[in-house]
Formats: sequence, C-alpha cells, structure tokens
Amino acid sequence: MATIADIGKLITTNSPLRGGRPIIAGTGTSVRRVAALYKQGYNAEEIARRLNHLTIVQIYACITYYYANREEIEQDLAEEQQAYERLATLHYHQNQRPQ
Repeated sequence: MATIADIGKLITTNSPLRGGRPIIAGTGTSVRRVAALYKQGYNAEEIARRLNHLTIVQIYACITYYYANREEIEQDLAEEQQAYERLATLHYHQNQRPQ
C-alpha cells in the first residue's frame, strides 16, 4: 500500500538551519539549492539524480514552493549571487598583490 505524503509538511523553516531559509524537512537541503538547479535548466528527475539523497516528491515540493513563493526565493538567490561576487572580487584582489 502506498504511503500518502502530506505535501504541506515537506518544506519547513528552522532558524538554526540555513539561516531560517526554507528547507526540505528532515534534511539540510534548502529550497534555494533545488531552485537554483531548476533555473539552470535541470528538470526534476535530473535534480533527483544529482541530489540523490532526495526523493522526486521532495524535488517537486521544492519546485512548487519556488513558484508559490517566487519573489522570496528570487531575492534569496540574488543575495547569494551578490555575496559570491563580493567574495570573488575580494579573493581576486588579494591574489593580485605583489609578493
């Protein structure tokens, strides 16, 4: 007999984990991580193969959460990109100093 999944319980937030960002319940994997892969063109099955500790149901829950909360996730992704660019610039400038 198949188990019925309560999709409302698949995504959660927990302040100590991932800074309170939405994560897949029972994992430390953020919705942002799955959404980033999805936005890069990976489909749900490809993401499930890549993140093989997750089920296809969890992946679809993330994609659904992304569409239901798109502005929040897009803002989070933009902030992550900005932080990456700041660190990359800092690293580049530190490595350009004369020895």
